[in-house]
Amino acid sequence: MPPLAPLSPAAPSPTIRATRLVAVVSLLALSALCLAWELWLAPVRPGGSWLALKAVPLLLPLPGLLRLRMLSYRKTALFIWLYFVEGVVRATSDHAPSSWYALGEVVLTVLLFAACAAHVRLRQRAAKAAQAAGTAA
Repeated sequence: MPPLAPLSPAAPSPTIRATRLVAVVSLLALSALCLAWELWLAPVRPGGSWLALKAVPLLLPLPGLLRLRMLSYRKTALFIWLYFVEGVVRATSDHAPSSWYALGEVVLTVLLFAACAAHVRLRQRAAKAAQAAGTAA
């Protein structure tokens, strides 16, 4: 049986695929939560508010995350903290049920950040290993 070839960039490892899955699912869940929260669940004004538009920027990095673009993971890990801050502020200042949704926003934000950070770290580690294997051969 021939030895297994190293993984190419087109075939990410299972852990890299897992971090992508967690990042994409948490991003979509956060976007859906923001949209539902401001339109139906607990809007600032009855009947919905323009704050629902805060869900739109969350969908911008989605194509890059799906295509494993490293820059998309890095940028997402940076800009997601705006949603974390909003969630913390509204969790401590709003009344229930809006404060519950804010806590959900905080949890999803931390999950998304952790997935993006882990993805970047794993990809950098894999690139270093591939480079070391290439120079050793």
